[in-house]
Amino acid sequence: MDTLLFSIIIPVYNRPDELKELLDSLVQNRELKSAVTDVALDADNGIIGDQAAAFGMEVIVVEDGSRIRSKEVCDLYSSHLDLHYLYQENTGPAGARNNGARVARGEWLLFFDSDCLIPPGYFEAVMGGITSEKPDFFGGPDRASDDFTPVQKAIDYAMTSFLTTGGIRGGRRRLDRYYPRSFNKGVRKEAYDAVGGFSALRFGEDLDLSMRLMKAGYRSVLIPDAWVYHKRRTDLKKFFKQVYNSGMARVVLNRLHPGTMKGLHLLPSFFVVYLLLAVAMLPAGHLFLLWPLLLFILALFAHGWSHTRSFSAALLVPPASLVQLSGYGSGLWHALFLIYLLGRKEARAFEKTFYK
Repeated sequence: MDTLLFSIIIPVYNRPDELKELLDSLVQNRELKSAVTDVALDADNGIIGDQAAAFGMEVIVVEDGSRIRSKEVCDLYSSHLDLHYLYQENTGPAGARNNGARVARGEWLLFFDSDCLIPPGYFEAVMGGITSEKPDFFGGPDRASDDFTPVQKAIDYAMTSFLTTGGIRGGRRRLDRYYPRSFNKGVRKEAYDAVGGFSALRFGEDLDLSMRLMKAGYRSVLIPDAWVYHKRRTDLKKFFKQVYNSGMARVVLNRLHPGTMKGLHLLPSFFVVYLLLAVAMLPAGHLFLLWPLLLFILALFAHGWSHTRSFSAALLVPPASLVQLSGYGSGLWHALFLIYLLGRKEARAFEKTFYK
């Protein structure tokens, strides 16, 4: 079996239209091979001779028990990409990614979510990063496209802005360790196999993998220019479920990897306490507790407008940011109660609706 440079692994669940857009963006990345050829000319980069000649890329789509399947979409792109379609009973994205990795031929495993789009220049940035930094695994940022809906732009802001806790997800170089996430993550297959791939966690499995890789001595880097467009959830109710689960997952991860939960991760939980106090004091006429919230909302709107350049998206930035903070914070409190007060080993909330 020939070895390729990249195996792109995409779990999908009832999203053939999104998958089609992702595959189309991959087809349009025609600079990939020329980027590798250019790098191969420089012996100092470590990719020369046979490696350049053996360069290739495959795409592995793993259908995770979908009712609306993506087989026909994959067939449309099979003549443009070295594409392999696998179907499995529903296990969640971690199990789907592991199944894809088992058949992968690439030296590098690249993981994308089905709601991502890969912009021109992505693979060139990846090649520059892995040849100069020589990591064992890496990640890149995500952002909103100009044609995203106002809700998607507002959610993107909430997940990436320094005014929320979005900034801790990674989008610029940080002093702390960088833990790549699976919407845009690359891992050497040798390292991936050595730690056993993704765990059985339903949420936080991508951070868990990054933490286990670091414990095993593997090196991580952020490649800032290797960013993707990320659609995420399409309404605030679904977004709340997502961030609620993320808050719960943070507590589970800290139990598995003590010391990985930092002070910044606790800020949303304190924000929830503040909201409860402010609401509780309203009947007594203590409106002064609402002033910090109102100022925060104004700051979110102003910064959201400058960031999105969209008035309709800016109007949605405050509610999206409040959902992000309150959802994450309440999920974290829930998990703290279940794990540290009730003594449970795991904490689960919206597990059956993970993809919704």
